[in-house]
Formats: sequence, C-alpha cells, structure tokens
Amino acid sequence: MNVKLRVATAAVFFLGGSLALAQSTASDTTKVKDIEEVVVLGYVKRAASEVVGSSVQLSNEKINTPAAISVDQALQGKTPGVQVNASSGTPGSVQNIRIRGVGSLTASNDPLYVIDGVPVINGNSAASANDSSLSQLASINNQDIESVTVLKDASATAAYGARGSNGVILITTKRGKSGKPRFNLNTSIGFQNDAFMKRHGLTAAQKYDLLTEAIANTPTYAARGATKANAINFALANRIGIGGANLWTGEEYDWEGKLLRKNALATTSDFNMSGGAGTSTYYASLGHNKTEATVIGPAFERISALFRYTNKVTDKLNFETSVNGSWISQNPILEGGSYFGNPFITKVLMNPFANPYNADGSYNIDDIGRFTSIHNTLYSLSHNIVRNKMMRGISNTKVDYKIIRNLTFSTRFNLDYVMNDYRNYQNRYHGDGDGVKGYSERNMSNDYTWVTQNSLNYNFRVADIHRFDLTGVFEHQKFQNETLYGYGENFPADGLTNISSAGANDDSSSSFTDWLNTSYLGMFNYSLSNRLVLDATIRREGSSRFARGKRFGTFWSVGAAYNLHRDIFTDTFNLLRVRGSYGLTGNSGVGINAYQALLSYDADYDGNGAAYPSVFGNPDLTWEKNNTFDVGLEFEALNRRLSGSVAYFDKKTFDLLQNVPLSRTTGFTSQAQNVGEVRNSGIEAMLGYDIIKTNDITWNLSANIATLANEVTKLALDGNGNPINPSAGSSYKNTEVGQPIGYWFMPTWAGVNVDTGRPEWFINGVDGDKTSDINAAARYNQGTSIPKYTGGVSTALNIKNVFLNANLYFAGGHKVYEQYAQFYMRTNNFTLATYNGVEELLERWQKPGDVTDVPKLSFVNDNFHATSSRHLYDGTFARLKDITVGYNLPSTVTDYLGIDGLSFSVRGTNLYTWVKDKDMKLDPETQAAGYTTLTTPPVKSVIFGVNLKF
Repeated sequence: MNVKLRVATAAVFFLGGSLALAQSTASDTTKVKDIEEVVVLGYVKRAASEVVGSSVQLSNEKINTPAAISVDQALQGKTPGVQVNASSGTPGSVQNIRIRGVGSLTASNDPLYVIDGVPVINGNSAASANDSSLSQLASINNQDIESVTVLKDASATAAYGARGSNGVILITTKRGKSGKPRFNLNTSIGFQNDAFMKRHGLTAAQKYDLLTEAIANTPTYAARGATKANAINFALANRIGIGGANLWTGEEYDWEGKLLRKNALATTSDFNMSGGAGTSTYYASLGHNKTEATVIGPAFERISALFRYTNKVTDKLNFETSVNGSWISQNPILEGGSYFGNPFITKVLMNPFANPYNADGSYNIDDIGRFTSIHNTLYSLSHNIVRNKMMRGISNTKVDYKIIRNLTFSTRFNLDYVMNDYRNYQNRYHGDGDGVKGYSERNMSNDYTWVTQNSLNYNFRVADIHRFDLTGVFEHQKFQNETLYGYGENFPADGLTNISSAGANDDSSSSFTDWLNTSYLGMFNYSLSNRLVLDATIRREGSSRFARGKRFGTFWSVGAAYNLHRDIFTDTFNLLRVRGSYGLTGNSGVGINAYQALLSYDADYDGNGAAYPSVFGNPDLTWEKNNTFDVGLEFEALNRRLSGSVAYFDKKTFDLLQNVPLSRTTGFTSQAQNVGEVRNSGIEAMLGYDIIKTNDITWNLSANIATLANEVTKLALDGNGNPINPSAGSSYKNTEVGQPIGYWFMPTWAGVNVDTGRPEWFINGVDGDKTSDINAAARYNQGTSIPKYTGGVSTALNIKNVFLNANLYFAGGHKVYEQYAQFYMRTNNFTLATYNGVEELLERWQKPGDVTDVPKLSFVNDNFHATSSRHLYDGTFARLKDITVGYNLPSTVTDYLGIDGLSFSVRGTNLYTWVKDKDMKLDPETQAAGYTTLTTPPVKSVIFGVNLKF
C-alpha cells in the first residue's frame, strides 16, 4: 500500500515527464477529488491510482534516521516483505537485504539499487573479506534523499528485466523548488553502545575454580591423586598445560571492558539550500558525519555534497543535471572470522590470567605468550594501520524535448565513479606481522559505471475517458573495474609502514574486469475513466556475462487494477482497489566469464610462467528466472482515517545455477548449469488508523506484517539420478526437494544425564533412546534459518508543537545457530586452560541429581560443543528501532526570530531488544545464512538533534 497525501480537488497524472492536473470527468464532477501521490517507479512516474504493481514509497521523514549511516538501514520494519539485517554494527558496513525471500542457491540474492532513475552498482568496497565491510550506499547522505520506493512484484520490477528478480530499491534525491532561497541546517550529537550483547567470558577467578575442578574430574588424573585442592601443583608436576594459572596474581584484568568503547560519539552536520527563479531551480547541500565504533579505534567519517540544477530552457526543452560527491574513511577491524586479531575473539576467548599491561604500563606483548596464543588486541589496534577509504562521484544529466504535444523525447547520461583504497600495515613485534618482522599491503581499485538512456513517451486521451501512456527506452550500461595490489614484509625500523620500505618478499598484482548490458524496454499503461487500469511491460536485455547466442533474454509483465470505490461502496470507502499482476524477471548475478572455458597464467614452472585450465565453462549458461504472481487489495475509509492493504504473492525461481559434478576425465570436478527451482510465497498486509485527528492533536497507529514460505522444488541430478545436495559436506545444513533452502540439519540435543553428567543426544534424531556418542546420533531437520514472518509497528503522536514517533521491528518462525559455541562452550582444557569459556559453564553438572544443560567438566573431550541443536536457538525477536520526541517552536516565536522554523529532538535507536529464547546471548540479527557472529553488534543510540530553517 502506498502512503498517500491528499489535499485538493483534482486527479494527478504523469504527462511527458511532468505533473499535470486533470479535471474530473463529467460523471465525477459532483464529487470532491484528491491530489494523489505520485509514485516513482524508476523509468516512469505514475499517480497512485494508476499503479498496478506492488510497491511501497517512503518519504524522507520515514528514512532519515541519524544513527542510520546508509539508507538501507532505515528500511527495517517499514516495508512488508523486506528483511533487513546488519552484517555488522561497524559504521558504514553492508546491510543484508532480502525482498520476498531467498531465490538463488549460488547467484546473488541482493536487490537492484536505482538512484535518480539509473541502475547503480552497490556492493562491498572493502578489499579484505575478513575485515569490516564498507557499503557503497553509505556514500549517499540520507538528508539528500527525497524518497525511497521498494518494488516487489513482476509488474513493478519487470522494467529492470534481468536484474529485477530480487526486487528493486529506488532512491530519489532532492531537488529545488521555485521561490526565494531556503536554508536548512541539521545538527545532531549522541552516543552509541552495543544493542544486544550478553555473551561474556569467565573472570579469572571463575576460570581458576573451573580449571581445578576439571583436573580433579578427569578419571586418569584422579586415579593418580589429583584433587581440586592440589590440581595446579599436580598439573605442574605432570607437565599438563594449564594456561599459566600458576602465574596468575589474583588480579582481574577486564579485557572486555578495555576493548569496548562505551558511549561512542556520533555527530552529524548537514546544511542545504534550495530555491529558484524564473525557469530554473537549484538544490545544494554539504554534510559531515563522524561516528565512533563501539570497539576502540579511529572513527568512521564521511563528507558528502550534492548539487542539482534544473532549467526549463524553452517551452519544449527541459534540462537537469546533478553531481553527488562523497569521501569516506572507515577503520575496519578484523571481525570476519575466528582470527586471533578479531577483538571479539579476544573479548570472549582471551585467557583472563594474562595481564594486558607490563609493570611500567606499556602493553604486554612478551609475557602474554606464556598464557595464550591470542594477540594482545589492545596493542595491535594501537600499533597497526587498517583503513578503508572511498571516494564516489555520481554525475547525472537529463534532457527532455517535447517533439509535439504529448510526445516527449528524453536522453540521460550517468557516470558513477568509485575509488577504493585499502591499506593494512601489521607491526613487526606482535600479532599477524610478528613472524615476518611486519608486513604492509595496499589494494587500490577503481569502479567506472556508464549508463545512457534514450526514451520516448507518448500519452493521449480518447473521448476523455480512455487514457493511454506508452514509453519506449533504450539503455546501455557498462562497468569496468581496475585493481592494483602491492605487498611487502620485513621492515628494518619502527615508523616505516609503506611497502617501499619493506625489505623482503615484495609482491604485486593487477586485474581488470568489465561487463555491459544493453536493453530495449517498452511500457504500456491504459486507464478507463480512472477506474480500470491495464499495464504491460516488455524488456529485451543482453548481458556480456553470457555466451554469444545466450546473451539476450526477454522479460515481461502484465497487470490490471480496478478502482472499485468509483462504482460501488462509494459512501463507505474513500479508496477500494484490487490489483493483480504476473510476469517474468531475471537474475544475472553470476560470476563474470563463468560461461567460458578459461586458462589461468599465474603458475610457475621451473622459473617460467605457465598456464593451466581453471574453469571448465558452459556456453549454455543463462539467466536465472522468476515467474511471479501477485494479487492485492487496498482500501481507505472513514474519511481516510482507516487505511490498509493485503497482498498475496507466489514467486517461482527456475533455471537456478547449480554446480553439477563432472566425470574426472574432464579434469574438473563440477560445472555450473541452469537447473533447479525454488518457490517463495506469502501474504503481506498493512493497516493504519488515525486514532485522534483534531486541529491540535493527531495520533496515528500503523502495523505491517509479511509471511514467507520457502521451498526447493527441483534440484540437479547426479549420474545415478539422485538430487544433488548443494549443502553437501555441511555439518549444519541440508538442502533437498520439498524443504527450504539450507534448512538446519543436525543431531538433536537431549540434555545432560542427571546421574553421570555426560552430554546426550537422541539416537533416532527425534526422541526415545539417548547416546553420549554424538556420532551415533542421527541428524534431523531442525527448522529453517529464513524468518517465516517479519513486520513492524509504528505510531506518530502530535500534540500542538510536541511530537512523538516510534517504530518497532519483529521477525520470527526461524532458528539461528551460535557457531562460535564450538570455541567457548567446551567443557575441557580448550577453554579451561588454553583459552577461555563463557559464564554459562558455571552452571555445569557437579553431582548426581543436578539438572542442567552443561555437562560435567573434564580435560577429556566430551563433544558437548559439537554441532547439534544444543546451540540452535529460536530466532524470534522484536526491537524498538526508533523512538523520537521533539518540539517545534510555535510560529509566533519563529516569526519574531525571523526564521522559518526551529525544532529540537531526541531520538533513541535500538533501545530495547526482546528475544524469545532466553539462551540467546548474541545479537539476534543475522545474515540470511542464520549464524550469530562475533562481529560488532548493531548499536543502540541516543541522538540529540536541532533543525533550523531560514
């Protein structure tokens, strides 16, 4: 359902690239008509009553959250069917977005982003997959965004052909309005902390107690006289590694507190001006954002600017151009895996017996090796240099020429340039660079994207009741990426960090990739008396990602809508419309040159360069495709105080890319082929009501919810005719026909034996007999990682000049797995000697009759930490995304001060998180794979803001 603003007495329709007011037809002249919201659909704009597809448009007020550095963060809970999860809470990181489920096994599931009518590349600009990600979308200042439209069904996305199957997110930036210059200053300052992080390591005293107990509990040690009282001396006498417990001074060092930054500072300053005179308008802005991470280290910083100019040169010629530029600096951390340099690994797994400092106050990097092999991350973060820098410039120019009345030719040229600079210096004394006397690497890449669009739009009326709108578009897009990489190690002195100062093992490489798309698009829209609307789209698209003869595909959609309130229930509903659509879209998110048989030339043969076959290739490789059916109902009643919508969708993805095994005689193990099918279906609903609507008080409450059912309906077959499991080899997941993609598949936890303290699993994977040998326990379907429902609740209250807004997000019906439990949930010497365990180990079994989920401690391996449903949790959660309280100065005061407006606000983000499963200790927001991670959690923040208009 589209949020509508209705204020006057005419219907609006899109006419040759501009807005025009149409008088009501004769049959409607006795009724008051409304100005309808114009919905941005990418290549065209249409009045809300003429939209057939499923789309949601959000204004700047809905997405402008100071704590959200990129606009995709602000979409969570505000658009049904759109799942947004943070891959990391590190400022500027990529968000994980899925629109109407997961459809592909190996290709991209990310939506397409379109900025001001032009498809753009949005990805991770970080050069290292192990460091914090950097979203290219973070280069766009939210203050410069006019609206965001999410396109979901085939009728809405078919215009984007081979890239529309995962949904489309349209971003429209601001432009000026005619009139005197208007100035707007927004400033904010606030602080941030981790939103949800309840996983804490043992203190030194706790670990010492558990360590001595584990030694005494080990049968072979106990038989030789080990007791809890003499455990440490026994271990020393028998040369048993105990992680330096005998060296512990009795002091607690609080590694966790030293690594985290409490109340991380976040500041923004945004200034813009707009206006126009005669036939021209302008909009210019300048913004600055500086946000500290909740892990110690330098802050994220962004400087952004936008300039847009429009001019109606003549009655026939319109011109507009814009330049959007930004500079970003991000200081990422090593958080993409279980690396010793990951501060979250240090936070939980660092041996608490180790002192982070020497007696003189300097960082301990020598003595710490007697306790653990984990780095002293405090030293590493202060002596290493790791940073991402990104510069982005987007130039967009468009010319409209009215050839004759109602026939308009438009041409657009867009250039998007992104320069990424990743630098990583590791010191020569401690950490990853220790063994090679320090190393330095630098990766610089340049992304160029050119887009040209030429279109004709013709619209006309017949007998005043038949309205036709036809659009034809030719689009050409080309992308190039160039990278240059350098590496060196062995630095002879401190202060030298550049590769040119490295003394050994210099290395360098470079690469070049490109691709291009060419498309022909036709769009047809027909309206009968503003009641019946018919819509059709066809796009013929070619991509260089596929072989000759397979490069072009045809994508299409047909749809219809009927505005029932114009004929029936006219006294009951202000709006009552049904709509439906069906179409075919595609997914070209496959690897470049995946179709080709390739040779690689990076081998060395007796000192000479050599080539070898690296890709088998498949000349028949083509697009993944989606057939989507969508039907919906929208309504408004009670003088528009009550509004809502409900929709059903059924999306079948076929020709899925899957790696199919090959005969060993080919020299390759597999080949990418178009086989397999996946179905996503669900219901989306929205409901809103103005509880109070007076001159002084308004109060609105709204909610949305979306359900999702994901099912694999076809897989590739092996040589024996059996379906090939894409999850084969995983100890966590399975994929088979009739089940969701990658459902959890593991032994079922049966608890701890109350008599022996041993861990147990169900032998048949369901119930009944139990075993303490996990290898004897059958694996079983434990549910899906894909949420079965998501949604949000919003409220807006205005009492004269005071306002309060709040948004809640929830997701559920899925499960998440704590993969890092294999490190810190062991009940043996791994955690109790070498590294560290978590507080949950304090609940261990100690004597017959104890009822607990933590087995008896012992130095022997009991497999308690092994993959099973013990570490699988109900992922259902709810989060208070935003709550804002503010005050607008009365007009009497602003008039006296000579300004247009002044408001003060305080906004809280992610202030409260509720999780259904009490055992969930890490943040419940996970990527589509469903694993909780030891990365920077999403942040909760309190931001104070001032907005001045003059």
